[in-house]
Amino acid sequence: MLQTIIRFIVSAIVLLVVGYLVPGFSVAGFWGALISAVVIAILGYIVELILGKNISPRSRGIVGFIVAAVVIYISQFIVPTIHATVIGALLAAFVIGLIDAFVPTELR
Repeated sequence: MLQTIIRFIVSAIVLLVVGYLVPGFSVAGFWGALISAVVIAILGYIVELILGKNISPRSRGIVGFIVAAVVIYISQFIVPTIHATVIGALLAAFVIGLIDAFVPTELR
């Protein structure tokens, strides 16, 4: 349980950093980022259930990257504190992938 909480806190911090760095992508405040992290995780889980585990960004390259961008873009319609343009979602998925390479949001 503690690992899950830490994972969402790290994900929220990553979303805040990405919102600061990426034009066309923004998150309003820490609580908005935390809620967005939860929604993005749930949407990602649903996509993995439908399309299989091989669709995740770590194992599928460009397909996983596009899926991550689509999940980020769709999350703005669920969480009012996040805003993403199509280009912003693509850039955010790219930057999140880069940050995740150095600071993994999934505890191993």
